[in-house]
Amino acid sequence: MRLGLLQCDHVTTELQPAHGDYPEQFKAVFERAGVIVEWQCFDATQGVLPDNIDCCDAYLTTGSRFGAYEPLPWLTALLEFLRQLYQANKPFVGICFGHQLMAEVLGGKVEKSAKGWGIGVSFNQIKQPKSWMQPFKPEVDLLVSHQDQVVELPDKTEILGGSQFCPNYIIQQGKWLGIQGHPEFTKAYCHDLLKLRSEKYSPERVREAEYSMAAPVDSERVIQWVAAFIQESIQNQ
Repeated sequence: MRLGLLQCDHVTTELQPAHGDYPEQFKAVFERAGVIVEWQCFDATQGVLPDNIDCCDAYLTTGSRFGAYEPLPWLTALLEFLRQLYQANKPFVGICFGHQLMAEVLGGKVEKSAKGWGIGVSFNQIKQPKSWMQPFKPEVDLLVSHQDQVVELPDKTEILGGSQFCPNYIIQQGKWLGIQGHPEFTKAYCHDLLKLRSEKYSPERVREAEYSMAAPVDSERVIQWVAAFIQESIQNQ
């Protein structure tokens, strides 16, 4: 499987020696999940996008500190590329920021949530099981770091999973899948990220996030689902 990683940000310089940049994090979790991928990485923040959408079987986006609605030149170009992917019926998986980009491209709405930051582990229920969710589990718990949420769904988009805090946590429209959580994050990275960004959150919220990270997460399982989703989407082309 040839997977194109559209990189929408970089891990902060202070944390890269211990945790790598986003491409390294994605490659590591796919390896832990036992999913073999031939990677091509494109730094969208530098205006680097594929010349030919068929150079990869499917595309996946990283998270980002930016908002999906911001008028940034590189983001405008990326959104246009995603529209081309959708028109070509190309499989796409949006992670966190990419999940929000998916909603923007398809006609939904993203904004800063009145509920505040989602940090630590998010606990979600599957609302609509799918054939590619194997091995199946009715709960999906992932590490998160987000303030924005998809607040209005695009037409014909299904909600596959969510919680009271983030109802539109996993969404699907055809061969496009959006996941608000971060299967590529490790707990060690999130602990260090919390320390680095502690001024952004209330002390109570940090304590809740730290305690939540004692729970197991479904990172490798979700990557197996993502791989199965992409394979099923490719077979249906």
